[in-house]
Amino acid sequence: MPSLNDIRSTFLNYFAKQGHEVVDSSPLVPRNDPTLMFVNSGMVQFKNCFTGVDKRDYVRATTAQKCVRAGGKHNDLDNVGYTARHHTFFEMLGNFSFGDYFKHEAIPFAWELITKEFGIPKERLYVTVFHTDDEAYDIWKKIGVPEERIIRIATSDNFWQMGPTGPCGPCTEIFYDHGDHIWGGPPGSPEEDGDRFIEIWNIVFMQNEKFEDGSMIDLDMQSIDTGMGLERIGALLQGSHDNYDTDLFKALIEASAHATSSDPYGDKNVHHRVIADHLRSTSFLIADGVMPSNDGRGYVLRRIMRRAMRHAHLLGAKDPVMHQLVPALVTQMGQAYPELGRAQALIEETLNLEETRFKQTLDRGLKLLDDELGGLEEGAPLSGAAAFKLYDTYGFPLDLTQDALREKGREVDTDGFDTAMAEQKAKARAAWSGSGDAADNAIWFDLAEEHGATEFLGYDTESAEGQVMAIVVDGAAVDALDEGKTGWLVLNQTPFYAESGGQVADHGFVSRLENRDEIAKVDAVQKFAEGKLFAHKVTVERGKIAKGDPIAMEVDHGRRTAIRANHSATHLLHEALRETLGDHVAQRGSLNAEDRLRFDFSHAKALSAEELHKVGMDVNAFIRQNTTVETRIMTPDDAREIGAQALFGEKYGDEVRVVSMGRANTGKGFGGDTYSIELCGGTHVKQTGDIGVFVLLGDSASSAGVRRIEALTGAAAFEHLEREAVRMAEIAGTLKAQPADVADRVKALLDERKSLQNEVAQLRRELAMAGGAGQGGGAEAKDVNGVKFFAQVLTGVSGKDLRPLLDEHKTRLESGAVLLIADEGAKVAVAAGVTDDLTGNVSAVDLVRAAVEALGGKGGGGRPDMAQGGAKDASNADAAIAAAEAVIGG
Repeated sequence: MPSLNDIRSTFLNYFAKQGHEVVDSSPLVPRNDPTLMFVNSGMVQFKNCFTGVDKRDYVRATTAQKCVRAGGKHNDLDNVGYTARHHTFFEMLGNFSFGDYFKHEAIPFAWELITKEFGIPKERLYVTVFHTDDEAYDIWKKIGVPEERIIRIATSDNFWQMGPTGPCGPCTEIFYDHGDHIWGGPPGSPEEDGDRFIEIWNIVFMQNEKFEDGSMIDLDMQSIDTGMGLERIGALLQGSHDNYDTDLFKALIEASAHATSSDPYGDKNVHHRVIADHLRSTSFLIADGVMPSNDGRGYVLRRIMRRAMRHAHLLGAKDPVMHQLVPALVTQMGQAYPELGRAQALIEETLNLEETRFKQTLDRGLKLLDDELGGLEEGAPLSGAAAFKLYDTYGFPLDLTQDALREKGREVDTDGFDTAMAEQKAKARAAWSGSGDAADNAIWFDLAEEHGATEFLGYDTESAEGQVMAIVVDGAAVDALDEGKTGWLVLNQTPFYAESGGQVADHGFVSRLENRDEIAKVDAVQKFAEGKLFAHKVTVERGKIAKGDPIAMEVDHGRRTAIRANHSATHLLHEALRETLGDHVAQRGSLNAEDRLRFDFSHAKALSAEELHKVGMDVNAFIRQNTTVETRIMTPDDAREIGAQALFGEKYGDEVRVVSMGRANTGKGFGGDTYSIELCGGTHVKQTGDIGVFVLLGDSASSAGVRRIEALTGAAAFEHLEREAVRMAEIAGTLKAQPADVADRVKALLDERKSLQNEVAQLRRELAMAGGAGQGGGAEAKDVNGVKFFAQVLTGVSGKDLRPLLDEHKTRLESGAVLLIADEGAKVAVAAGVTDDLTGNVSAVDLVRAAVEALGGKGGGGRPDMAQGGAKDASNADAAIAAAEAVIGG
C-alpha cells in the first residue's frame, strides 16, 4: 500500500519523465493575486503564466502545492473534522502546460497515470465533459471509456473561469465509483451529492477569453491546468473512503491520542481529526511567515489554532499539547517540505505560547457559554450578544462558539452577532478576505517583456552608465520628462538599490553622459514586475530626460555607507540574539536605514539587562574582528545545507546570495567557523570593522510573540556615545566626582536625601505638637458639647504628615476630636481624628467634609476614627474649624 509520500513522488516523477519542470510549492501567502488570502490551488503561482504576462524558461510544469482554505471565499473550516474530505490544509498535485500541449496530451497523461501508475481499475472510473466540448468527449471515447461513463455537464461545474472576465475554458473531471454500498449517484444526476462517486482529478482547458459583454474568443495560447487532491487520491489508493484514514493522518491522530492520553478512535476521533488537520495548517502557515494576530492572515491562523486547542481541551488535556505534535508532523512531511524542519523551533514556540495564553481564558469562556445556555429553552439558539461577548472578551471567534454548540445541537443568532460586531467594530474586526499584496500593474510587465530585466550593479559599484529604456508617469509610458516634472525611469542597468528586504532605497542623482551635468535627483527606487524592473523616481531639475538617452548615475555615497553598516550589523545582531536566546529566534521584519536599524524577531518576553548587554558585547566583538564579509551565489538548498538563515515565507529564486561574516567555533559555514550566514540580497560592508561601533538602544514589544531591537552604528552611534559622555561629564562635575564614581555618588545622595526627608518630617511633627511659630501656637483643646476638640492650622507641614500628628494629638487628649489643616500653598490638606470611645457619636468623616466644604472644596472620606480631604485655599480656615465644631455641637 503506497504512502502519501510515495503517491506524491510517483505523481511528480511521472510528469518529470514527460518533460515537465518540477517546481517547488509556492508559499501559502500569495505574491501575485490580491484577491486571495492564502494560496488555495495549484495554479495560483502560475496565474501570470496563463495570461502570458509572465514568461519562464519552461512551458511544462508539475507541482505538489500546499494550500489552505480557511478564510475569505474558500473556507472549509466549519466542516473540518466532521466530514471525510474537508481540510483547512491540503496538497494539490498538478501538471500545467503554458501554450505547449493541450487536450490530446493532457487527457492521456491523466488516464495513464491513474490506471497504470496507480493501478486504479478502469471500470470504476467515470468522466465528465462540458456539454459542448465534443473534442474532449471524442478523446475519452478513443482512449476506451465507454460512452455511458462519459457524462456531458452543462453547468459551471465543468466550465472554469478566473473571474467575470479573462481566461476561461471547459473542464473534464474524473470520478471514482466507490460502489453501490454507498449512497449517491453519478455527476449530473439527482443523487450527485452523495459520496458514492468522488471526483479525483480535474483538467481545465484554458482555451477562451471572456469579455464584459459575455462574448468569448479563442486564446492565442491555449493551456492546461490540472489538479488532484493528494489526500483524496491517497485515501482511495489506501483502500479507504475517508481522507483521515490514510497513513499520514493516522500518524498524527495517534500522536494526538498519545499526547492527550486518550483513545485515538471511537467517540473521541473527531477531536483528533480536528487537531491533526489544524496542526498541518498552523505549522505550514507559521513556516511561511504568518504569525497569530488580531487581523488579516494572522487572525485566521489564530482561529485555526484556538479551534484545535479547544478540541485538545475537550480531550482532557490540562497542559499545552499542540507543540508536542510538531515533531510527528516534521517526520511525516519534512522531507517533501523542508521549510517545516527549518521552522520547527519557531512553530513549537508559537504554538506553545498561544495555547498557554488561550488556556487561561478558555475555562472562563466555556463557563460563560454554559451559563448562557442554562437560561435558554431547549434547542433555542445562543443570542448574538452572548456570542459576541465570548468573542470580544474571551477571544472566542464565532466559528469556535458555533463549533462548541454543534455538539449540543444548538446554533447562534448570527444576525445578532453581526449587529453587536458592527457596534464595536473598532474593538473587533472580522477576518480579512483579501490579500496584502497588490498585483503589479500591467504596464510594468509589458516593459519587462519588451526590454528585459534591469541589471543591478550596486553590489560592486556606486556609479555607472546606463540607458533610459522607458519613462512612466501616472501609470502610463511617456517619451520624455520636461524640467520640473516627476516620473519613473526604467534603465537597462543601475547601481541604485531598490527598497526591499528591510533595506531602504538608495538616493543620488543622474547626469548627462557627455558632460556629467546633474539633471535630476533620485529620491526613491522600487521594484516592479515581480522584481524584474528597477524604477527610479526622479524630478528633473534642468533640461529634460528622453527615452533612449544615455545617462550617468551616482549613488549618495555617505548614505549608502551608513545603510550598509546598519544592514551588516543586523546580521550580526540576528546571530547574537540566537546565541543568547536560542534557536527559536527568527527574523520577523527589519529596517536598515541611513540613520538607524530596527530588527523584529520571534521571542516571547522582554530581554533582561544582562541579555541586552551580552548581545551588544557580542556584536561589537565581531565588529572588532574586522573579518571580510563574504558573498557567494548558490542554490537555496545548498545555502540551507551550510546553515544559512532565511526569512520564512520569502520567495527565493533558483540562485540566492549568501552573506557570511565573523569567525566563531560554531561548526558551520564555509570554513566551519563562520559566525553569521544568511540569505540576503542587500548591500553590505566589505569588512566588519567598517561598521565602526554598535550601540543597542533597547528592546520593546512589536506584536504578540515578537520583540523589536533598535540600534545605531557608525557615525550615528559615535555621536550618540559622545552626547552620553558629555552628559556624564556634566553630571560628574556637578557631583564633584569622577565619572566612574557617579553611580555610587548618586546612590549615596539619594540615601542622604531620604534620611533628611525623614528628619525634616519628624521635626515638623515635633514643631507642630509644640505649637511653634507658624503652627497656631497657643492652641488648646476646647470643650464642645462635652467633647474635647482640638483644631490647628499648620504651615510647612505636608499632607502626608497629618496622620501621625492626629495619632499623637488623640493620644494626648485621651478622649476627644482633632481637626488639622495644612496650608501647602497651592493646595490645602485637611485631616480629622476621633478617639475610639467617641466614634459612636462623632465621625471623623463628617468633620472633614464640613471643614472641606467651608474651604471651598468637595468630598473627603475615610473611617469614623480618621478621615482626610483637600481644598485649594486656606483663607477660610477659621470658618472650617467653626463648621467642624458645629458638627460636634449637634
